This record gives sequence, C-alpha cells and structure tokens, in this order.
Amino acid sequence: MISFVRGPVAALSLAQAVIDVNGVGMLVHATPKTLGELRLGEEATLTTAMIVREDSMTLYGFADQGEREVFDTLLSVSGIGPRLALAILSVLEPESIRLGVANGDAKVFTKVPGVGPKVGGRIVLELKGKLKPTGAAITQAQATPAMEWKEQVVAAMTSLGWNERDALKAIDATVAAEPELAEGANVPAVLRATLRWLGQDTSRQKSGVR
Repeated sequence: MISFVRGPVAALSLAQAVIDVNGVGMLVHATPKTLGELRLGEEATLTTAMIVREDSMTLYGFADQGEREVFDTLLSVSGIGPRLALAILSVLEPESIRLGVANGDAKVFTKVPGVGPKVGGRIVLELKGKLKPTGAAITQAQATPAMEWKEQVVAAMTSLGWNERDALKAIDATVAAEPELAEGANVPAVLRATLRWLGQDTSRQKSGVR
C-alpha cells in the first residue's frame, strides 16, 4: 500500500493532482481545499489511501493523517464509497464530522450533495463511538463560515491559475446571482458555479477573467 507521496506537483485540476515521484506521475484525488494548497512545480507531500477494486487502483490524498483517518472510518459505513467519503470531507472539516457524529447531528451531513437524511442518520448511527471530537479544531468550526468557505474556493481557483482578485470578484458575482450557495457554504458547489459563471473550460489553466 502507498501511505504517502512526495514530489513536485506536475499537474493540477479541480479534483486531482499528479505528483512526480522519482519520475513516476502519481494521480491523486483530493478535496478542493487540499488541492488549493498545492502549487505547480513545487514539492508537496500528501498522506494517501489506495483503494483497490477489480478493475482499478485509485489513490486518494489528504492534508494530514487525521483527515485520512476520518476518510477510512467513513468507508466503514454501509453504502459509503471512497468518492462519497471524499465529498463529505470536501464540504465538512474532519472535526466537524467528529462533532456531528458525537452530537448525533445527522442534519450536518445533509449539506453534502448525495447525502440525504437517511444516509446522514446511518453515518451517525454506525460511527457512534468510532469518531470522537479531538478539540483541536473546535474554534475553527465555530469561526465565521462565510470567510472559511470563501477562502477555500479562492485557494482552489488560484491553484487552477486565476489570480486572487479576479477569483474573489467571480465568487461574489456568482453568490450574488445564486444567494443560496452562500447559505449552504458548500465549497465544491460554489466552485463549480463560479467556474460556470466564468464560462471557462476548467481543464485549461487561465490567469485571469475575460
């Protein structure tokens, strides 16, 4: 199993990165927040989990071991695969997930696309006692959510090539047109909507807004 990768970032997109590990390009799927902290050409280290299926081997990357532990624990819930587990971590901080489970708050998980009340309740039920709050990120979880999600979206956009000023301008315009995005504070949803607003092909890297 591959527990971590280290090397220059060879390619970067909305959902994945390629890390050059001694001349071998390792494709790693990660959250927008984690990818937003990477920079093309700069060395990066990601904790990883490899999911092996009959027809594929997929590598998922995380900012730290704690995030990977939450990912692994989410996979123990019936009906939750690696893509949905990563989607949950894309919307909720690891400590927020721990708090949601500890408090029996199934509603917090319904902020994630694809997670309804039934799945949220299953997460709380099956993970009770398996995920406990660490206290390390309680202050962060209580911080102004608007600033938190906006910073994450800006980080993801700058990693894709837009400059910070234009990214902020595009985000504000998008939220003004779709105010419900701000209420949900769903980072991937805001990011996708902003990229649609820009009318750009997300597979191409741009340096500014046209």
